[in-house]
Amino acid sequence: MLEATGIHKSYGRLCVLNDVALTVQPGEVISLVGASGAGKSTLLHILGTLDKPDSGQIRFEGNDVFAMGQNEQSRFRNLHLGFVFQFHHLLPEFTALENVCLPAFIAGTSRQESQKRGLDLLSRLNMDDRKDHRPSELSGGEQQRVAIARAFVNHPKLILADEPTGNLDSANSEEIYKLIFELSAESGVGFVIATHSEHFASMAFRKLLMQDGRITQPTAAEFSDHFKSRQ
Repeated sequence: MLEATGIHKSYGRLCVLNDVALTVQPGEVISLVGASGAGKSTLLHILGTLDKPDSGQIRFEGNDVFAMGQNEQSRFRNLHLGFVFQFHHLLPEFTALENVCLPAFIAGTSRQESQKRGLDLLSRLNMDDRKDHRPSELSGGEQQRVAIARAFVNHPKLILADEPTGNLDSANSEEIYKLIFELSAESGVGFVIATHSEHFASMAFRKLLMQDGRITQPTAAEFSDHFKSRQ
């Protein structure tokens, strides 16, 4: 579904990504681990066309995403990608349901159809009774559920998640992990998720380690050593 090859990215003299290559299959859940500053967020932003590499290519279903014009890229993101961030980035003036529906409205989906899809997702995430609440009236776990529903509303093929449980307690984190796998299995959507959680990373279909701007597929011992070094 997605193939990234030869991705390089530097900020001044700081090399963040060095010849990164990555493939993602439909419905695959990939965990991306690495120390802070290893380049995980930068890579996700580039995969999602929120940032541009200095060199390299990303093909989505055979199409070079950086050969697209700006408007075409925006539509590509809206229709095919979903995003979940550590800090949910909900719009404070809108209700939970309105936040969920925004990508569908942007895509030109009718209000009736958008709201039906949004309500279905909120119901699936046990948020029916919170649909009319604004973000300030929701807990951290509830806000992240809204963000996940928003990421799914346009039936994306790939969701990019950057530390989606980084600011949640262990109980809420576990629930979010469970929901991600359930929704992925039901919908066939692929996930690339940057995480500092050894537990979640081990649950993924494939776990990758970022070190020195490169991606490796670590052995079990190397993977365990990475998390031990963080303790």
